[in-house]
Amino acid sequence: MADDAPSATGLQHDIVRELHRRFGEGSFRFQVTVDDVPTLWVEPGQIIAVLKYLKNEVERPYRMLFDLTAIDERVRKHRDGQPDSDFTVVYQLLSIDRNADIRLKVALKGDAPSLPSCVSVYANANWYEREAWDLFGVTFDGHPNLRRILLPPRWEGHPGRKDYAARATEFDPFLLDQMRQDLDQEALLFKPEDWGMKRGNADSDFMFLNLGPNHPSAHGAFRIVLQLDGEEIVDCVPDIGYHHRGAEKMAERQSWHSYIPYTDRIDYLGGVMNNLPYVLNVEKLAGIKVPDRVQTIRVMMSEFFRITSHLLFYGTYCQDVGAMSPVFFMFVDRQKAYDVIEAVTGFRMHPAWFRIGGVAHDLPKGWEVKVREFLDWLRPRMDEYEKAALKNAVLISRSKGVAAYDAAEAQEWGVTGPGLRAAGCNFDLRKARPYSGYENFDFEVPLADTSDVYTRAILRAEEIRQSMRIIEQCLNNMPSGAFKADHPLTCPPPKERALHDIETLITHFLGVSWGPVIPPGESMTMIEATKGLNSYYSVSDGSTMSYRTRIRTPSFAHLQQIPAAINGHMIPDLIAYIASIDFVMADVDR
Repeated sequence: MADDAPSATGLQHDIVRELHRRFGEGSFRFQVTVDDVPTLWVEPGQIIAVLKYLKNEVERPYRMLFDLTAIDERVRKHRDGQPDSDFTVVYQLLSIDRNADIRLKVALKGDAPSLPSCVSVYANANWYEREAWDLFGVTFDGHPNLRRILLPPRWEGHPGRKDYAARATEFDPFLLDQMRQDLDQEALLFKPEDWGMKRGNADSDFMFLNLGPNHPSAHGAFRIVLQLDGEEIVDCVPDIGYHHRGAEKMAERQSWHSYIPYTDRIDYLGGVMNNLPYVLNVEKLAGIKVPDRVQTIRVMMSEFFRITSHLLFYGTYCQDVGAMSPVFFMFVDRQKAYDVIEAVTGFRMHPAWFRIGGVAHDLPKGWEVKVREFLDWLRPRMDEYEKAALKNAVLISRSKGVAAYDAAEAQEWGVTGPGLRAAGCNFDLRKARPYSGYENFDFEVPLADTSDVYTRAILRAEEIRQSMRIIEQCLNNMPSGAFKADHPLTCPPPKERALHDIETLITHFLGVSWGPVIPPGESMTMIEATKGLNSYYSVSDGSTMSYRTRIRTPSFAHLQQIPAAINGHMIPDLIAYIASIDFVMADVDR
């Protein structure tokens, strides 16, 4: 019993002891989670003081608000001694100095819950709080502009709540009469004051320009409203919500197994890279340990998708700053990578190939030849691209020094991935917290001093080379063994066993039709995805479906930073900056 005491109180974590010393032991309630991230329940009136302490006062501070979301607790069965709440607001903070996370929870009661806004502490809480209000109806007092972010202004209700229908068939038929159309159009009318903008200053009236949502340089259904003084951008407001499809809500009505194809579409350029944090997280909840062969296969295919994603960035980035030819060459390279991906998985862009406990099937005969041919093809091409594009004097002058920010600003806005490392912050999750066997691979993490448009491009080009290096090590050192774990919750179980004994056949039938029953618990798993840190936070209520799935994507944070980095620049600089972010709207607008 004595051995269990520290884990039940959280005192094995340094940060919990520090918080107890500062605020008193009675200020917090510790929650044991599957992922072992220190999780503390905080009173609503104290949350701002705790956040300020963790960001500004504690040694090796938690400078990044990694995520902020809400949970509707009203129909949850397994709470395991957690405080009584109708809604829970969850803050996840990241300290790069500590290479550690902390999760804070606030219990709220009633149908119209509220708590103080933390935008004054973490600037990037702005969008996260708007999202929590939009989807769950949690009001953040003191928020500078608390309005819908993903849904239209006249939308009724909060879709993230459990009492909101999850299927189209559960709604009344949609009717758009003339009156409703007129009201919707009126609501969409642009009024600068509603967006927190001014119409002018003492010397001039400002011009307002819509960039997107239908513009090639917006890279998807993305709108940004520019407040201009001549050519200079005085202010701008990014507007998302044109792509929303409710991926988190869908997770509550799909089985753990059948939700895997939905993850592919989160970042539709990332392919199996999106499957990985999800299946790793479910495996963590289920207590599944996968064989070494599975880990290596997953690493190899993830790095293939890192290459295809970065090649698309590379080509479109060059195109947006005026170089037209590279994109055509790089699309040829992407197709060659997709040829390998298709040979291994059976599909090109959205294989949905990773499984709970393994992969869909073993590597096909002759996979080594196709992988080797691709590596031999791409290596000399990357050298040519560097000469033609990255060392081009026009491209350099067009992009160097544009939209620059340092490591402190990057962390303030929740920037991760190459955009963070370009600012000199050496934080790559594959090195910092190796997962899926990355600790067994030899590769470098590209770094720069100041993150501007140019350095962000250079880093991604170098990351392609490092991904090839990782893939070659997979090629040369692929372990033998099974491609699925020998665990009752592996879904689906190996086919040869399902066709051999009735017990496995029944497990296969139940797992695929109803879904595996994952034990109650909470867990979060993050990975170094193509565009930055991608994480899945899953709450299991001991059912065949997730009670709550939270998807934290890098692009959401990256777009929120745009005004802070681009105000004072010219319109063409904005185009170059948007290209350098490497975002995709499916990754922003879930």
